[in-house]
Amino acid sequence: MLKRSIVAVITFVLLWAGKAFAAHPLITDDTGTQGKNRIQFEFIGEYGHDKENGITTKSLTFPTIPVLSYGVTDTLDIVFGMPYAVVKTNEAGTETRQSGFGDASLEVKTRFYEKDGLSFAIKPGISLPTGDENKGLGNGKASYHAFLITTKELQPWAFHFNVGYIRNEYKLSADNDANRKDIWHVSLASQVEVVKNLKAVANIGMERNLDKTSETHPAFILGGLIYSITENLDVDFGVKGALNRTETDITYLAGVTWRL
Repeated sequence: MLKRSIVAVITFVLLWAGKAFAAHPLITDDTGTQGKNRIQFEFIGEYGHDKENGITTKSLTFPTIPVLSYGVTDTLDIVFGMPYAVVKTNEAGTETRQSGFGDASLEVKTRFYEKDGLSFAIKPGISLPTGDENKGLGNGKASYHAFLITTKELQPWAFHFNVGYIRNEYKLSADNDANRKDIWHVSLASQVEVVKNLKAVANIGMERNLDKTSETHPAFILGGLIYSITENLDVDFGVKGALNRTETDITYLAGVTWRL
């Protein structure tokens, strides 16, 4: 049970830590791209706390290098990320700690439709086996995923919807036996400028449980703020809470986004 708890938490935080978000701290992505030859760096971190079946898990995730987005064209971005995780679990007074590099991710985001404030994009990607699967820090094999992204702008509001498929491949037979390979994701987000340079954001979503023994799929709700110091520099903070017992109880998110 302890090992499964470690693997489940690390898998979740590494899955999202390597991705560029719509507007951090949101989980749900938007259809926006950087523009040709433009670059965006995201310095993001998350701290989660969870208690279930007598096991307390604390996780800290941050990128070893900033999540990098590069605009190849006005409507196509390449996104690269490599996270670092520190996860501590405590069961009956026995503490276990795992830390290290996770699996890197490489994604391509393409916006293929845009009219009257409605736009669509696709975002396929691959995760590379750079993490140590023996510590639960990676899958040990390359895996892949694809997302369909929708954005609707109704000034001063913007709404984003994601539906995605994640295919996990595992090197270790123990991981193959314990974890599902086919994962679906669905989420909805909104944002609104409440005063000049300050946006409020909200997010809700659900994802298929990685654990084969559970049919309760993790669901979350999130709220946060984004403040634009300049046109090209944002800071943000958010809190993500669990809507059911399989989601991490509470997660604090913070980040800095810099565009060039």
